[in-house]
Amino acid sequence: MEEERVIHFIEELCRNGGEDREFGKAFYQKLRTDEEIFQEFVYYMNHKNFACQAKVEGYTVVDVMIWQMDHFKARLDRDNSGTRENGDRMVLLAFDTLLNMRISPQEYIARIQGETGTDYPDKY
Repeated sequence: MEEERVIHFIEELCRNGGEDREFGKAFYQKLRTDEEIFQEFVYYMNHKNFACQAKVEGYTVVDVMIWQMDHFKARLDRDNSGTRENGDRMVLLAFDTLLNMRISPQEYIARIQGETGTDYPDKY
């Protein structure tokens, strides 16, 4: 029963976030390979909030979302990223990135620590 609810929720996030069914299917398969992140996702689904229990090298899904918002700030300002005012897309992509971090954490940690927004003087 919970599996069906999760699949339905992923489909809803994909529909609202502009992702296709293939992305949703791949995301679900990846999600099922990591019980800790799966439980974090279920918690979010049930509470519309983050437990922040699932961590990759100390980073949580909220850390990933903050990085994504900062990283994509320039594109958000131009409104061409597909994420402006689309919380479902941000949640979906943050969980997807956290799952990817589990596979190659150092790659994502380097990006999180090195890629920031452009809203401060002398960035470039």
